Amino acid sequence: MSAEPRPEKSATRVRPAGRFRRMIERLSTSQEELHSAELQEDAEAAGCTRICDSHDREIVKVTGTLRTVTLRPRAGVPALEAELFDGSAALDVVWLGRRSIVGIEPGRRMIASGRIAMSRGRRVLFNPKYELRPLGQEH
Repeated sequence: MSAEPRPEKSATRVRPAGRFRRMIERLSTSQEELHSAELQEDAEAAGCTRICDSHDREIVKVTGTLRTVTLRPRAGVPALEAELFDGSAALDVVWLGRRSIVGIEPGRRMIASGRIAMSRGRRVLFNPKYELRPLGQEH
């Protein structure tokens, strides 16, 4: 027998195993987890703060998908509330004095900026600057 070590397998043989492993992980991951990962990638690409990393009284720029939109009066004043989810956490976006805003609907992606407030243990953006993302835009 020779004392020479056996040559290691080439790197090209490792790649298919990596692709296969990623495909198996993707197939075994729930749709919600995939959507969350996609939203987090979108937030990073847009240069936005992740909602989970935002703190009380901090000025932030966040992006995500509107999950719910409701009309809920606050102190007798109409208020349009929406829940924005970016894959890491959710926050409430509130427009005081508004009953509706064209384009603000569940499933719509948007970028919002303003000062975070904490209300009843939840992050809230009151009357934020916002930009609606085009419908059907993936990134």
